[in-house]
Amino acid sequence: MEVYDTANKLAEEIKNSKQYKSLKQSKEALMSIPEKKELIEEFERLKQEVQVMELKRRDNKEVDDEDKKVKLARLYNVLIENKDIKEYFDNEIAFNKLMYDVNKIIGDAIRDIM
Repeated sequence: MEVYDTANKLAEEIKNSKQYKSLKQSKEALMSIPEKKELIEEFERLKQEVQVMELKRRDNKEVDDEDKKVKLARLYNVLIENKDIKEYFDNEIAFNKLMYDVNKIIGDAIRDIM
């Protein structure tokens, strides 16, 4: 079988996985509620800012936004009190684990040339 055919089959398998379907369903449900959508978007924005901050810190660049980490942690603690949002986060973790495992399998298979 051609590599691209296998990749397309893998993509289809991922889209049919329980993890993908659960994440998609919980995300669609949350995004249909404006207040929850806004909270999730704020959380994602803050999370991305903290990740950029950590990358800068790793490159020994000066970073002065330590309070963003605290704000992110506080917002996360508030969000997981909501059953629907916690379920969304749990589904996101499960899907990310699936993708990590798939990438690890592929990476391990080609390790000898890396």
